[in-house]
Amino acid sequence: MGRGKIVIRRIDNTTSRQVTFSKRRSGLLKKAKELAILCDAEVGLIIFSSTGKLYEFTSTSMKSVIERYNKSREENHQLHNQVSDVKFWQREAAILRQQLHNLQENHRQLMGEELYGLSVKDLQNLENQLEMSLQGVRMKKGNLIHQENVELYKKVNLIHQENMEMYKKVYGTRDVIAVTENTQNPYGFSIGDDSCVPIHLQLSQPEHQIHEIPTSETRSR
Repeated sequence: MGRGKIVIRRIDNTTSRQVTFSKRRSGLLKKAKELAILCDAEVGLIIFSSTGKLYEFTSTSMKSVIERYNKSREENHQLHNQVSDVKFWQREAAILRQQLHNLQENHRQLMGEELYGLSVKDLQNLENQLEMSLQGVRMKKGNLIHQENVELYKKVNLIHQENMEMYKKVYGTRDVIAVTENTQNPYGFSIGDDSCVPIHLQLSQPEHQIHEIPTSETRSR
């Protein structure tokens, strides 16, 4: 009659637990030694009893086995991290490819292509996107035109001031005509009340003095 199956759980009786530990420890150490000899394996076995007593077996040296164990764990950890990194970037690449596909499809639809599969709601959303984009373009264009007008206004005022300085140097400050009301310059920009409009002068040719040429009758007199 064979032995009954033993339930693997903690033995409550202290004496029986100690006897079982002694037997199984001896059997485990024997199996470790046989494994090292028969299979040419590097084996390291460490056992601590419930009282803290150490039992060990090693086919070479415990230090060598532990160093090899730590090195192997580190390599496995790095390999695991590399595999995890590869999987992570593969997922990221798949997400980016999907986003690129969606953007390309949306671009074609905004250009009026591939609209056959869209519902009325989808077409309405597409129309709203186009309207918002058009408003943004108009606003950007208006801002650029306004900025160009401001820069042009500054240039016109600068030219105006240079003309006034030149006029003062030629004719003196007394002859500068002050403008008390807003004046529109030729370019359509408003010039302030304290601005002066330069007078564009044109030098006239000097008049030739007419000398009366005496006739022969006059000379005879």
